[in-house]
Amino acid sequence: MHNLPPPNEPPFNRRDFLKGSSFSTLMMLMGGVPLQAAEADKPAEATGEETGGVACGLIGCGAWGRDILKTLATLPKANVLGICDTYPSAMRRAKEFAPKAKDYSSYKEMLANPDIHAVIVATPSHLHREVCVAALEAGKHVYCEAPLASTIEDARAIAAAARKAQKQNFQAGLQLRSDPQRHFLLTFIRSGAMGKTLSARAQWHRKQSWRQPSANAEREKELNWRVSRQTSPGLVGEIGIHQIDLISWFVNARPKAVTGFGGILHWSDGRDVPDTVHTVVEYPDGVNFVYDCTLANSFDADYEMLYGTDSAVMLRQNKAWMFKEVDSPLLGWEVYARKDEFYKETGIALVANATKLVAQGDKPVEDAPFTNTPLYYALEAFLTNTEILKTGIEDFSASFDINDAKALKEYMATLEKGRMPAAGYAEGLEATIIALKSNEAILKGQRLTLEKDLFDLA
Repeated sequence: MHNLPPPNEPPFNRRDFLKGSSFSTLMMLMGGVPLQAAEADKPAEATGEETGGVACGLIGCGAWGRDILKTLATLPKANVLGICDTYPSAMRRAKEFAPKAKDYSSYKEMLANPDIHAVIVATPSHLHREVCVAALEAGKHVYCEAPLASTIEDARAIAAAARKAQKQNFQAGLQLRSDPQRHFLLTFIRSGAMGKTLSARAQWHRKQSWRQPSANAEREKELNWRVSRQTSPGLVGEIGIHQIDLISWFVNARPKAVTGFGGILHWSDGRDVPDTVHTVVEYPDGVNFVYDCTLANSFDADYEMLYGTDSAVMLRQNKAWMFKEVDSPLLGWEVYARKDEFYKETGIALVANATKLVAQGDKPVEDAPFTNTPLYYALEAFLTNTEILKTGIEDFSASFDINDAKALKEYMATLEKGRMPAAGYAEGLEATIIALKSNEAILKGQRLTLEKDLFDLA
């Protein structure tokens, strides 16, 4: 089961598919090969003490913002000094997870505080540009939730500001880019273990409305920005961006076209944003990715599938399974791995990062505990990389001319080795453009080509 929201909160936030449980029992019945990364450390217990770490602030205290605060409370490097929202009730709820943080009703007041070095932007997508550009211009390190914006123009403005801010860390909220399980699978897939890539598909199914009630008409309109085309990038922009970006990352290619279909098939409540969508993302060499997302049915939840000539791989939350073709070549580790019989198929267990693959016995594979969420890893990467960059800039300025742009760029390149994996402004911009063009294709019911210059950042 997914985590349920607190009372009077909507049963959905735009990225809750990143926090769910796994489905290994179903996969075992289907004859899958479990692929799992090494067990990660459990999150650190929050102490409530503000002792060092990265001094940061949260802008946007809605349901997702509170999840961010809850996660930051488990990260030793997080020192939350401020929270900001225009709605007092939202800030009061957020206080539970950051009791010592100062309240700000204006993000500009927060940015004026020199003690806050980094901000996490969790406002509605159509407000990202104003906040992110101002934060970067104020010299803050910025974590911006995905998508970067609700329009390509706004996304370009954010990316341009991030590129210009050479001394600051900018991270796009494509959480799966920081997830060690996905990095393990990336290596596995890129190694050729699947054979030639043929196609991919994914889905996200939840029967729940995006609509949030409020006694105040103006506040209700603000809360329901997702169901209005004026402010919303739609299901594929708010949800699908993560899965589309994951597939693009895995197949190591940029789409050349998108086709979309969709409609309001269930929630006929005045919204003009489709509650059910289908997208076909076309990659070079004939590889297509089929994606569907709905708020009208919950069957089979969410997952991603990649198909190759030698095997198929399914990803469900923190687990992955390989289904081998009978004529696929041996990869070497099968000799040691445990064999499990599922109907007429044989599942082969693969454990990543083991010093030696050995027979595991007769006990069926169990799910690895979901100790950390992709959000945890993404925020951990942001804090770690911010700390590395901040310390590096301080060391450079102590010995060299901070205005020597060429020397600074060369020095900063030396800091890359210690950084944790994360999506930067370039990855964030590309994913946002693909998602927004997919949403456009859905609304128009058309096929749209994605020309190369669409992704150029002048």
